[in-house]
Amino acid sequence: MQTFLSDGVSIAYLDTPARDGAGDPILLIHGFASNHRVNWVNTLWVKTLSEAGRRVIALDNRGHGESQKLYDPEAYGSDLMARDAARLLDHLGIDRADVMGYSMGARIAAYLALDDAPRVRSLLLGGLGLHLVEGRGLPSGIAEALEAEPGTPAPNPTAAAFRTFAEQTKSDLRALAACMRGSRQTLSRAEVAEIRAPTLVTVGTLDTVSGPGPALVALMPNAQSLELPNRDHSTAVGDRQHRAGVLAFLDGRA
Repeated sequence: MQTFLSDGVSIAYLDTPARDGAGDPILLIHGFASNHRVNWVNTLWVKTLSEAGRRVIALDNRGHGESQKLYDPEAYGSDLMARDAARLLDHLGIDRADVMGYSMGARIAAYLALDDAPRVRSLLLGGLGLHLVEGRGLPSGIAEALEAEPGTPAPNPTAAAFRTFAEQTKSDLRALAACMRGSRQTLSRAEVAEIRAPTLVTVGTLDTVSGPGPALVALMPNAQSLELPNRDHSTAVGDRQHRAGVLAFLDGRA
């Protein structure tokens, strides 16, 4: 892992070249309580994309993985994390890239596509559908579960699952609680309609967190939907059909 400073915040990232030399860059942005390795390396995304001729860049979002931990919720706005992603591209001298995010990472990617449109050649939103504009996806109680003493019952099963996942990834629970409180912004329908980059929205049919993918696609001028049968929010990430659909989309986008 390498690091750089994004407005004073240390951000860790992985930069993997295409297997056969130079290739179009793709930036991967992971989900909440995850990191680049859990979201993208262990699920074979980095290997798959590199072997398909892509230069793969994957960062650890602020508060996650090997990046700097911050404890003020105001440090975790989706727009701020989108600026981390843009500054990473600046740091690497990349003017334009395909951008793929999952769950919270998809929300960050959407903000990047809206705020810095020329940088985003195409947009791949995984694990996030209509909840980009309606609701905030994850239920309440997750931050409180992360901050609770070990053994304290979580307020709902989703909060309990995220506490367990965060412990498994050896995350800083206090930093994640701040992130959860600060990063759940939505975009308006009008803002989503301004995202003109070719977009693929991928959601599992059993995903109860993301909101429906086709409903989000209907709001966007240049988007298409990929639904993954019998996959939920956690199992859709590294699904083989997900990888195949992304490769086909990348091969076909302008």
